[in-house]
Amino acid sequence: MLCLLIQPIHPDGIAVLEAAGMEARMASAADMETVAAEIVEADAVITRNAGLSGAAMRAAKRLRVVGNHGTGLDPVDLNTARELALPVIYTPEANVQSVAEHTIAQIMAVAKRIREADHAVRQNAFDYRYTRDFVELSGRTLLIVGFGAIGRRTAEIAQAGFAMRVLVHSPSVDRAAIAAAGFEPAPDLDAALGQADIVSLHQRLNDKTRGMFGAGRFAAMKPGAILVNTARGALVQAEALIEAVASGRLRGAAMDVFESEPPPADHPLLAADGVVLSPHIAGATEEAMIRTAVQTAEQVVDVLEGRRPPHLVDESVWELRRRTA
Repeated sequence: MLCLLIQPIHPDGIAVLEAAGMEARMASAADMETVAAEIVEADAVITRNAGLSGAAMRAAKRLRVVGNHGTGLDPVDLNTARELALPVIYTPEANVQSVAEHTIAQIMAVAKRIREADHAVRQNAFDYRYTRDFVELSGRTLLIVGFGAIGRRTAEIAQAGFAMRVLVHSPSVDRAAIAAAGFEPAPDLDAALGQADIVSLHQRLNDKTRGMFGAGRFAAMKPGAILVNTARGALVQAEALIEAVASGRLRGAAMDVFESEPPPADHPLLAADGVVLSPHIAGATEEAMIRTAVQTAEQVVDVLEGRRPPHLVDESVWELRRRTA
């Protein structure tokens, strides 16, 4: 059997596939035209942020499972997968700790002016330390937008490690569950924005959340607040964010994700002072890469060997799935 890898995964995941008697073959490129040409004989496919198009799925007559390496599902054509009865598996827990840690790191980078301080030392401007423009996180208010596993873990670290007050806005989670976890439910997002010193985004990307943070939301934020996005780039309207930071409305921001990855060379965020950028690395620690690759590969093997995997995107597809190549 053949598993096509659209993008590289950790060797430990490849070892799982090979131990099950599968050939793991890298696609020559991650664009969907190339993938559609090379997926034809694949029994399984594993993709990362490149996703998988409906056209590529239709070209793969032998395909029996789509492995989504990670938690973000928006690049995968789930409607076509459902139509073709293709199980899509994912790994909702593998990178939780790593992404939460990176979120805290980005918050600290903006609060402590780490990027600016590094630049000052390199420019022989050691007196930058006298600007007194550095703040503690202790006692500050953090607003978590989206209370999935990563949002929850970020909230736990902020509360336990920094004694932060944590508000949670998550329409899909019952207020009682948020309160039971030790945090304050914030059903009115705009009202909560006015209280928060830091806003951390953990929402999935869909039609309702796309562009949800634009000029209006930035205007509703507390003056001098910080925005951090380790979820999906398209949650934020980039030009509005740049204006909010440049005008001093926000203290700063940090973005680990972009609407188009990599961002084009002329993307305005690349020239925006006050916005800390990283190349979608929040979940890319060695530990998270091993867990994600192994869990993805194990579930691909589960499906091919007739076992129900632990993390199906659409449970209804299981009984209708393709059973033979």
